[in-house]
Amino acid sequence: MSRKCQLTGKKANNAYAISHSHRRTKKLQEANLQSKRVWWQEGNRWVKLRLSTKAIKTLDKKGLQAMANEAGINLNNY
Repeated sequence: MSRKCQLTGKKANNAYAISHSHRRTKKLQEANLQSKRVWWQEGNRWVKLRLSTKAIKTLDKKGLQAMANEAGINLNNY
């Protein structure tokens, strides 16, 4: 599975690690992903998703069904 948030689509970013002498080497800034069990009210069951921490905060505000509709995913598959 790719390191990508299942609701927001956040993924890794390419960047440079710059040393004290200003030598640049490429690095990958990964998204802060957490495996989380979320209660899905409409389906009356738990759903296990891989979410970014930003998505977890937004989930508390909007709700799971609304975010799934925006992302275009079917929660019956999770």
